[in-house]
This record gives sequence, structure tokens and C-alpha cells, in this order.
Amino acid sequence: MTGSEWLAGEARERTVTDQKVASASDANPRDPLRGPKSYFPFIEAKYGRTIEEWIAALQPQAGRKHMEQVAWLKEQGMGHGHAQALVHVFRAEHGGA
Repeated sequence: MTGSEWLAGEARERTVTDQKVASASDANPRDPLRGPKSYFPFIEAKYGRTIEEWIAALQPQAGRKHMEQVAWLKEQGMGHGHAQALVHVFRAEHGGA
């Protein structure tokens, strides 16, 4: 690969990356399916409980440390990433901190 071929490839990658960043920044930050909430449909489908049911089940864990709440969800059979997303929303929006 010559230097000019390498630079052309780098410019192409930067353009694709810049487009992704630009489109993400144009999105509505209040969209309920962005960020951790984007996992919610998958959590409901995989574990057979609604998010409201999971939030209710987490209520006795309110006030515990974030990772203790994650560990509790993992004990219930939830995967780590799904547990992290659910605990994040629980602490931020449902008084779980």
C-alpha cells in the first residue's frame, strides 16, 4: 500500500465516522429508546418480564451500591449488560440510588 492509498483510506474512514457522529448528534436526546433504555425491548423479550416488573423487583434493593444491584439482577439470571442498563435507569429515574 502506498502512502497516498493509505491516506485515501484514512480519509474514507474519517468521513464515515464523521457521518455517524453527525447523525447521532442530530437525534433527539429525549428519545426513550436511546442510551440504556435501548436495551429494554430486548430485556423484556429475553427474560419474560416487563421493565415495570423488573423495577418493582429492584425496589427492595434501593439504597444499595450500583454493583450490588447489578449483582442481584445477575443472580436472577440477567446478563451483565442488561443488568447495568436497568440499574442505571432504576437509580436515575426510580429512586434506586
